[in-house]
Amino acid sequence: MKFNKASTYPQTGISQAMLLYLADGVEMKSYAQNGRSTKSFLDEGRLALMEKEMKEGDYLFIQFGHNDEKDDPARHTDPDTTFKENLMKFIQAARENGAYPVLITPIARRHFNDQGKFLPGSHGAYPEAVRQTGKEAGVPVIDLTAITETYLNAVGDLASKAYFMWPGDNTHLKPEGAVIMAGFLSEELRKLGSPYADLLDSKNVVIENQGLDVS
Repeated sequence: MKFNKASTYPQTGISQAMLLYLADGVEMKSYAQNGRSTKSFLDEGRLALMEKEMKEGDYLFIQFGHNDEKDDPARHTDPDTTFKENLMKFIQAARENGAYPVLITPIARRHFNDQGKFLPGSHGAYPEAVRQTGKEAGVPVIDLTAITETYLNAVGDLASKAYFMWPGDNTHLKPEGAVIMAGFLSEELRKLGSPYADLLDSKNVVIENQGLDVS
């Protein structure tokens, strides 16, 4: 999700590509940082910084999971307890400031076996924990895990390499991959209807697959 600088190019976050889909006049601020879990993000005071700027009518997109699953005491959370509790802190912060919270499950890792078969489930129980939290809190959930698992399975091992920082990194995205993933996010916002769809360009075009298969 991070808005990357030239120093890490071609790594590109979904927040960068989302600018292509937003309506004129919509201002986006990305507070995402690589390597953070809900725990480390909160411990570093990053939510507190966001709350200082958050105001009524804003939207807070909340996407975690990649790093909460790490075997690292500074980042690890339990999907059934502390992860969900931390997600609720973000939701509560949004609501207290009059903003609309939106939960987003993590995009799938590019994970294929030696035979080129896509292997789903790279985030374990965390996507389901996001879904459950959304249901319990009455918050919209955009299930990018399910969408991107289906997509990676369809495009296959070879083609998907162009979208990730491959070789060596099957998690972070290149510009082409970020545009595709942001397109999926944009389309799901459109499906939610107003007020979420109001964030999008009225001529919203979703860029998919290897070319410009638009809808």
